[in-house]
Amino acid sequence: MRLVPGDPVDMILGESAVPEAREQLIKDYGFDQPLMVQYKDYLSRVVQGDFGRSYFSKHSVNDKIKERYGATLQLAFVSIFWATLIALPLGILSALKKNSLFDRSTLVFSLLGISVPTFYLGPILALVFSIKFDLFPLSGREFAGSIFLPSITLGMAMAAILTRITRASLLEVLNMDYVRTATAKGLPRVKVILKHAFRTSLIPVIAILGLQFGTLLAGAVITEKVFSWPGLGTLMLESISKRDYSIVQACVLLFSFSYVIVNLLTDIFYTYVDPRLRL
Repeated sequence: MRLVPGDPVDMILGESAVPEAREQLIKDYGFDQPLMVQYKDYLSRVVQGDFGRSYFSKHSVNDKIKERYGATLQLAFVSIFWATLIALPLGILSALKKNSLFDRSTLVFSLLGISVPTFYLGPILALVFSIKFDLFPLSGREFAGSIFLPSITLGMAMAAILTRITRASLLEVLNMDYVRTATAKGLPRVKVILKHAFRTSLIPVIAILGLQFGTLLAGAVITEKVFSWPGLGTLMLESISKRDYSIVQACVLLFSFSYVIVNLLTDIFYTYVDPRLRL
């Protein structure tokens, strides 16, 4: 951020500010200190949970984060819900109907979902479902259906990846000896697939879910901006344009911390899905 042209002082005072006022503001914010001194002071506050104050609104950064973090979490969870609801049935059926027309159609869907970027898919969904058919609100968070379009935009890309992972993982497990043994014993086909095969195949699926959830918390910036969703991504973009260092740094730290925590919880959850890992 310090290498980007412009600084908070220029944004606050404007280009026509008198030099005396600019120098005073620089001193008040501590920008006259060497960068390493500023960095040391910042770290000493961060370890105490103090992310400072916004240079523009003068409000506590902690309060600004609390206002927006809930919206980002809500969007991430709903997107995960859509992705799981779409991907797991498609992946299972695609594995069971390998090389069929359904399987090939599912692979085409996966390819499209992975290839189409969210900044393209989002406006397309908005044009169709909001402007043309007026089914869902276009932006904001005020109405009940406001979350549908941004969550579907994020969920579709994730569903495409999960579908391929679910299919590949289940195909691998279906060829294992214990699955063939369970089938030879006369167990119902549904029980063999859902209880024996699918549970074992969940490990890579959960791994991707964890990674994707962490990515959603940090990577929903464009989608939030497209749909004016009042989350951390929108807050960070607004702060970058204003050179509000304190908010941008807090957002980056929170995104990184969330990503680490989600991956840690994912690793712990493995042991509940696959008992072999506890041994």
